[in-house]
Amino acid sequence: MNITPIVQAAALLLATVITVFVVPYIKSKTTATQQGQINAWVRIAVAAVEQTCKDTKGKEKKRKVLDWLHQHGIVVDEDQIDAMIEAAVFELKSGIIPVGTGVLISEGSNGN
Repeated sequence: MNITPIVQAAALLLATVITVFVVPYIKSKTTATQQGQINAWVRIAVAAVEQTCKDTKGKEKKRKVLDWLHQHGIVVDEDQIDAMIEAAVFELKSGIIPVGTGVLISEGSNGN
């Protein structure tokens, strides 16, 4: 039994839900600069964990991402950060975010 179409449909549904509901919610709670900073940090954390913890799975990877974000002072509502992590993982696995993009963000900047 080939489940590829089911997985693709689920990924598309997840991306649609994130785009339609989560992104507007996050935008309403932060400034554009803050959104960009937070999204960049989440993408960096996800890429770092994906690259360095290849033997780690699911919830453990997510915990490592959350730990990394907290260590770097990124504090966002849990639902927001969950959605952003899921979106970043989806983008990373879809090839939208190549690992090693050279994105630099100054540590300690708060978007102001």
